[in-house]
Amino acid sequence: MPPPGVCTSIMQARYKKDGIGTLANPENFNNQDFQIWKQKCLNENVRFIDKMFPPDKTSIGKDMEGVVWKRPRELVENPHFIVDGISRFDFWQGAIGNCWFLASIGALTKQEDILQQVVPLKQNFKAGYCGIFHFRFWRFGRWVDVLIDDKLPTINGKLIFVQSKTCNEFWPALLEKAYAKVCGSYTAIHLGAISEAMMDFTGGVHITLRPKEDPSKCRDLLLKATKSQSLIGCSTPPGETPEIKEAPNGLVCGHAYTVTGVKQFMSQGILVNLVRIFNPWGEVEWRGDWSDGSSLWNTVSPNDRKMYQKVKDDGEFWMTMEDFFLNFAEVTICCINLNFLDNDNTSLWMASFHDGKWVPGVTAGGCEKQNTFWINPQYRVKIEGLDNDCSENNILVSLMQKSLKRTRCSVENLSIGFSIYQVPAQFNGEREKFPVSFFNSSRLVGGTKFPQKAREVMEMFSLKPGEYLVVPSTKEPNKSGSFILSILSKAKTSVHENSNEQIVQKIRDTTKSPTSPHTPKPNSDLDNNQRVFLTYSDEFQEVDAQQIQRTLNENLLKGHKDGTLDFCLESCQSMVALMDSSVSGKLNSEEFQRFWRKVTQYRDIFFRADVDRSGNLSLSELRNAIVASGLRISDYMLCLMALRYGGSSGKISLESFISLVLRMNRMESIFRHLSKGEGVVSLREKEWMQISMYT
Repeated sequence: MPPPGVCTSIMQARYKKDGIGTLANPENFNNQDFQIWKQKCLNENVRFIDKMFPPDKTSIGKDMEGVVWKRPRELVENPHFIVDGISRFDFWQGAIGNCWFLASIGALTKQEDILQQVVPLKQNFKAGYCGIFHFRFWRFGRWVDVLIDDKLPTINGKLIFVQSKTCNEFWPALLEKAYAKVCGSYTAIHLGAISEAMMDFTGGVHITLRPKEDPSKCRDLLLKATKSQSLIGCSTPPGETPEIKEAPNGLVCGHAYTVTGVKQFMSQGILVNLVRIFNPWGEVEWRGDWSDGSSLWNTVSPNDRKMYQKVKDDGEFWMTMEDFFLNFAEVTICCINLNFLDNDNTSLWMASFHDGKWVPGVTAGGCEKQNTFWINPQYRVKIEGLDNDCSENNILVSLMQKSLKRTRCSVENLSIGFSIYQVPAQFNGEREKFPVSFFNSSRLVGGTKFPQKAREVMEMFSLKPGEYLVVPSTKEPNKSGSFILSILSKAKTSVHENSNEQIVQKIRDTTKSPTSPHTPKPNSDLDNNQRVFLTYSDEFQEVDAQQIQRTLNENLLKGHKDGTLDFCLESCQSMVALMDSSVSGKLNSEEFQRFWRKVTQYRDIFFRADVDRSGNLSLSELRNAIVASGLRISDYMLCLMALRYGGSSGKISLESFISLVLRMNRMESIFRHLSKGEGVVSLREKEWMQISMYT
C-alpha cells in the first residue's frame, strides 16, 4: 500500500534534500527497484511480469479486439535491443496518435549525451536476460527510473504501436511502453504537445515560438539552438476537420515533426537558409521547393548536393526557412539550460523551482478578473546585479501543472497562467501575503498573454532590478491542482513564497473579543467552568469522551441552532486524547478547565468568522478564523486542513473547526517539547506509533 499523500510529500522533500530524484540518483517509479527485481528474477529463473503495468487492457486504456501480449523472443528468433546504433530512422508510428512523442524521440536521437540519460544502452536479450528493462524520465521536478517487462501488445503477431523498421530491434517499442506506464496507459499518450516529451527527456526548459508572429526572432533562435544540445520540434496547424490528413503540399495537418538541422547553402550566388525536418511516420514528405527530388538541388555545389540531398521516402526533407515559417504554427526548443541564447556556454542562468497547490477556497483564486485573485500562491522575486537598461530578455518564468496521469487530448489540464507585478515601495518591508489592496495599487509588468489549457506555459521578460510578485493562477477560481513554478534569471535573484503568515480581513465583531488563553479568567468564569465540570464528572472527579460529548452538546451550543451542530463521539474521543496528559482516557478537573477555555474561545471565533450566519465556515472564512485563533500557518498547511476537514461540501462545521484548531495547537506543543528547541524531532518506531495512534 502506498504511503499517505502528506507522507509522500514529506518523503519527496527529503529525497530532494538527499539528492534522490536527480539524474545521477533517480527515484524508483512506483517504488520498483530495477536491480532488485532483475536479481530476483535471475535467482528464481523466471521472466519478469510487471503487476504495476500488467499485460492486459488496463495498460492499453481501452478495449481492443484480438490483442495478444508477446515478448520479443516470441516474435522473432534473434531479438536485439539496438541494431547498429540508435537513429531517428529506426522506427515509424503505430496505431496511436503519439506523433508528438515520436517526434521528440527523433530529436532525442540527435543528442547522444541526452539520449543516454533516458535510454540505458547496456541492455540486451542475451546475457542476464529475464524480461525486464528500464528507462529514465524527468517527471515534474524529479528524475524517475521506470522498469517494465518486455511483453508488448500485438495483433496477428505484429506490434500494434510503434514499430521498428528493422524487425528484430526493440528499443523504440520498449521506450514507448515505459513512457505509457508513467503516463497511465497507451491511450493516455494519444495526442499531446512536443514540449511535454522533450521536457521529460531533458529535465530542462523549453521555449515555444510562433514563427508568423516574429520570423526574425525565430530564425535567430533556430540558428543558435541547432549549434547547441537542444531538442527542436515543430507542428503544423490543424486542418478544417479533426482528422489528421495529408495536405496537397505533402505536409500533414495537425502533425508533429522534428527539426533535425538548419543549413545555409549558396544557390546561384544567393545565400539560402534551409531547414531539415523529419516526419515520425517515417514517410510522407514535403513536395515543394527543395524537396528530395527538387531541381533546385542542381543549383548548389556538387559536394553539398551529395552530402545533403537524399532522394528517399524516409520522412526527412528540406524546405526554405520562409516556407517553414509559412507552414508551421509552432516551434519548440528544449534545452538543459539557456546558455545558447547568449552564444556562450559559460553563461550562467540561475534557476529557482517552487512547488505549489491551488486548493478551492484557500489558494485557488482564479485569474486577475476575479475578486479572489489575491488568495492565489504568491512568489516574491528580487532581482539584483543588472544594469537598469535591460534590452535583452533576462528572466524566464515557467508554470507547469502536475497531472501525474495524462488523459486523451489532455482534457483534464486546467487553463493556467501567471501574472507579474512590480512591488511598490510601500510594500518593500512586507513579508506576508499581499492583500487585495496590493493589486489595486501595483503595476502589472508581464505574464502569460492568456490562460492556456496546457501542461506548461512560459514567457521570457526583460525586467529591471527591483522587486516583483509572480502569481500563478487558473482561469476560473476554485479549481484544484498542483504546479511547479520555475524562475530562471541571468542576474542574482532571490525568491520566496509570501505565505508565512496570512493577511486577515477584519472579522465582523458581533460578540465580545475572546480572552487570550494566557489571560487569567475572572473568578466567576472559573466558578462557572467548575460547575460545568462537576455536573458531568464521575465519582472520581473525571470526565470521559461520552461525558465530554454531553457537556459540549448541552452547554457549548446554547443559543445557537439546536440539533444541527452536535458533536459526535469520535470527535470527542480525539479531543480527550489531545488534552489528556495522564494517558488515562479521561480529563481531570485541571485538564478540563484548560480544555473548556479553549473550546469556548474557538466557538466564539467560529461564530464571528461565520459572517453569513450559515452555521458553517466557507474555506475563505476558515482562513480568517484560524489566524484569529493565534496560529501562524502556510498556504500549504491551510490547504491540508481544508482537504482533511472540509468534506465534500467544502464547508467547515463548528465540530470540525474546534477539532482541527485544537489538534494543531496541541501538535505544535508536542513538537516544541520533543524537539527541545532544536527544530527537529527524532522518534523511534514505538514513540511514533504512540503519538500518532493516541493523538
